[in-house]
Amino acid sequence: MLNNDLRVFTGNANPELARKICEELGITLGQALVSTFSDGEIRVEIGENVRGRDVFLIQPTSPPVNQHLMELLIMIDAVKRASARRITAVIPYFGYARQDRKVAPRVPISAKLVADLLTTAGADRILTMDLHVGQIQGFFDIPVDNLYGSPVMIPYIHENFKNDLVIVSPDAGGVARARAYAKRLGASLGLIDKRRDAPGKAKAMHLIGDVLGKDVVIMDDIVDTGGTLAEAAKVILGHGALSVNACCTHAVLSGPAVSRISESALKNLVVTDTIRLSDAAQKCPKIVQLSVARTFARAILNIHREESISSLFEIHF
Repeated sequence: MLNNDLRVFTGNANPELARKICEELGITLGQALVSTFSDGEIRVEIGENVRGRDVFLIQPTSPPVNQHLMELLIMIDAVKRASARRITAVIPYFGYARQDRKVAPRVPISAKLVADLLTTAGADRILTMDLHVGQIQGFFDIPVDNLYGSPVMIPYIHENFKNDLVIVSPDAGGVARARAYAKRLGASLGLIDKRRDAPGKAKAMHLIGDVLGKDVVIMDDIVDTGGTLAEAAKVILGHGALSVNACCTHAVLSGPAVSRISESALKNLVVTDTIRLSDAAQKCPKIVQLSVARTFARAILNIHREESISSLFEIHF
């Protein structure tokens, strides 16, 4: 049984996921007004008592990133000033995660700045999924639980790809993730040697690994403009693969991404609902969306009960 001091609220980034999570928990989504004043300033009003409650605020910082981030910060401040006992920011997709280090002189580490903003606003805990790099957890001085999309993705891959399978990382940074998937699925491992010419633009140069006569799944955490996946699929098919699919946890799908995916050699792109899909993405026949609502609901329940969440990393198929 749930204690009656659990409250779940959401901003405007992904209310559909929040409602699914509440359905899994068997509770009603909390009442909160999150809108804007006429001058564009964000207006937040929590519509029920949260004094002494365990509050979870569900808000991925997906595009428009700054709008959704400010909504989350102001919601945190609102429930803190309303005397919530504990505030957990549930951020299924953590924006700014790709700005996690200095890659050139005189550039910021924006992921650290966002971590500081969340902590200063009053968050007591962070719950997220598939951080771009795990080291971001160290940017926080509060507990961070980083869930994985693999308990949802791996059973899907196991069920839908029965032939000789190769898991391919689209760049060197994702090799550890691809290796973990390959090991769990008993598949081979491949790597795309990628050269990035400018932010948001990439060109796949060379394939490392044997894909001849095999089905290939490209594994990544984020699909943004879709350029990397489209180019990688072309290279992989050029090396004799039977088919090329992709699995990415976070479907940012900005700019020309949907059209690129539609026109690419990819058979399917499998994503989760950490980010709400645009109308165009929902209509794209190549994009398949899986829900992570149950995973987040179980994590919220265990955090609320002060229980371990390590069981959420177990995969069954």
